[in-house]
Amino acid sequence: MNPFESLGLKHDGRTLWVLDQAQLPDAEVWLDGSDPETMVALIRRLAVRGAPLIGVAAAACLATFAQRGASASEYSAACAALRSARPTAVNLMWAMDRMKEAADPVSEAEAIFTEDVRLCEGMAEHGAALIQEGEGLLTHCNTGGLATAGIGTALGVIRRAHEQGKHVHVYADETRPLLQGGRLTAWELKKLGIPSTLITDSMAALLLRDGKVQRVLVGSDRVAANGDFANKVGTYGLAVQARFHGVPFHPVAPVSTVDLACPDGAAIPIELRNPGEVRGYGAWRWAPEDIPTWNPAFDVTPADLVSSLVLDRAVLTRNELCSGALAKVCGEQPGNPAPRQGD
Repeated sequence: MNPFESLGLKHDGRTLWVLDQAQLPDAEVWLDGSDPETMVALIRRLAVRGAPLIGVAAAACLATFAQRGASASEYSAACAALRSARPTAVNLMWAMDRMKEAADPVSEAEAIFTEDVRLCEGMAEHGAALIQEGEGLLTHCNTGGLATAGIGTALGVIRRAHEQGKHVHVYADETRPLLQGGRLTAWELKKLGIPSTLITDSMAALLLRDGKVQRVLVGSDRVAANGDFANKVGTYGLAVQARFHGVPFHPVAPVSTVDLACPDGAAIPIELRNPGEVRGYGAWRWAPEDIPTWNPAFDVTPADLVSSLVLDRAVLTRNELCSGALAKVCGEQPGNPAPRQGD
């Protein structure tokens, strides 16, 4: 493969390297992700995460595997294993379906990387146009360069508004239980020099009540045909709070996250993760080790709570989503077929 590099992924022509996001913000450790079995493990333990980046990383891994001489049967098995590594993020299935059909896996993986960078730019331009001078912005989980091959989805929009000199201030949810906002988004915001404040998830409603937040921007792991979308658990609660306080609420997603074959949010599979993630973090445990827990990785927000969906191609209002505009926008553009059914 031709060498490439993003914030969380790089290839030197021979080896694929991924930044171990589980060790951020304290250590920046790059791991060899060239082997499909290893990549599956890295995806499952969230060393590599973010719906777009998972798809890009899996594609680059498969291309490297092919480049190193994998047989057709080995390639097919690796593709299937990677495709099932996480059930909710449809970008992974979208990328693996493309790689399965590709005549040249290396060229296809390079195209997937390049496309993701371009999609991020499209989202940034469309989304930044919504943001006004001096707004307080609330975000959840991590949606920046660590989650994509480009500048990000929701955080890419915020970055572009900052670059345009709009003097925004970001409030970042810590994002329980794995603290992607506290560990990753705060790390990115600091590197970018964007004014920001870290909060616990339970503090968001107070900021909305007190008028310190004028807009909420979040990412997405799968958007259904009717505009319902899955994102990191806690997103649905933010949408409800934003509606109550009259604050615009915007999911931000590329076309690779749209699943037109998924009719609505009820059809989106939700991953249940290790109970230990709720009882503590890392070596720390703050709950009884045998207390039962419920740990969905994602929740689903209905389109009725969306002010507008920011895509790389357009911004669709709630009414447009409800009238079926998503299928038209994502299904008629040349060169980018609508994503296939994820599961």
